[in-house]
Amino acid sequence: MTDRELFYRHLGLPSFTPMGLEIIKAEGVWLTGSDGTRYMDMVSGISVSNIGHRHPKVLAAISAQLEKYLHLNVYGEFIHSPQVRLAKSLTDLLPSSLDSVYFVNSGSEAIEGAMKLAKRFTGRQEVVAFHNAYHGSTQGALSILGNEELKRAFRPLIPDVRFLRFNNFNDLAEITDKTACVVAETIQAEAGLILPEEDFLVQLRKRCNETGTLLVIDDVQMGFGRTGTFLSFEHFGFVPDILVLAKALGAGMPLGAFIAPKKIMNTLAFNPELGHITTFGGHPVSCAAALAGIEVLLADGLLSEVEEKGRQFEERVCKHRAIQSYRRRGLAIGLDLKNPDQRQPFMEATLKNGVIIDWYLFQPATFRIAPPLTITADEIDEACSRLTEALDSVS
Repeated sequence: MTDRELFYRHLGLPSFTPMGLEIIKAEGVWLTGSDGTRYMDMVSGISVSNIGHRHPKVLAAISAQLEKYLHLNVYGEFIHSPQVRLAKSLTDLLPSSLDSVYFVNSGSEAIEGAMKLAKRFTGRQEVVAFHNAYHGSTQGALSILGNEELKRAFRPLIPDVRFLRFNNFNDLAEITDKTACVVAETIQAEAGLILPEEDFLVQLRKRCNETGTLLVIDDVQMGFGRTGTFLSFEHFGFVPDILVLAKALGAGMPLGAFIAPKKIMNTLAFNPELGHITTFGGHPVSCAAALAGIEVLLADGLLSEVEEKGRQFEERVCKHRAIQSYRRRGLAIGLDLKNPDQRQPFMEATLKNGVIIDWYLFQPATFRIAPPLTITADEIDEACSRLTEALDSVS
């Protein structure tokens, strides 16, 4: 059987209409199909490949680690050099209160760990999240997903979850001294890239302080340079109690983390001992890749280029006559088509033109542009030309 036949016969698929591209190589912003067609990845593997696919420094770090060891033992028993050095690197880049890192395998797992930690530390049960928020697909993460259509079939989920409206200041009063934590994105990604209104996140932080509630920030999609700062919450003048990371953290390898003050994190170590455990979280190879990825992100000056690169897309694509409106922060862009019925023709046109884009989960007529931060000026020019041609075809 061919790989394509095996794909449809033996893989569990989340939909009956997958894109079905067979990719045999990826490098930088380019994906190569089995027929030799080259595609420009304008979504970075959904915000994973922020420094491009197969960056040479990441490959070198992986290769060097392979010569030493892979998995050793259950998390928290053996000292893995890549793991502890990555924890040190992250905490050096974060506010001083965020000084303890727990590594897991994905964003969903990190959310699960953060919710457990908040309940354990506060002794409370209620969790507050926001409508149109996306935090993952496991049971706990699904419980705080702010879209009933996607989770109705899987109820009952965890109890004591309350949803507020993002950017609604009045709703903040619903956070009380019974609330263990509020889980929020700084920018609501799958809602169509919804930016926070002036001072909203600061007021959210203030209300959490007033009620003794922990503020959990999910920076899974918007972290690691996507908005022009190392992490997106740096734009907004506050510090979370628990920070959740994944996707680009691993520079192409599976890795997630939740980060908190040591006094909070330590509550997972007693009553009960082993309050949170993982077999593969913080895998040495993933951590080695992550260390190299952070080095590239900071040493190559990519962060300082993000805003200008985003502005080029804004001028060339976002103001096209086929676009109703758009939102942008750095190299995270949401485009609303004037005619929602043109969603499928637009997708087909972009693919025909050799560009990979996708739509936001809760806004199917809103498209995501989030290319690798390493994209060059010439590649931006080419991508904009291809996207403009696709927009011309549906305008």
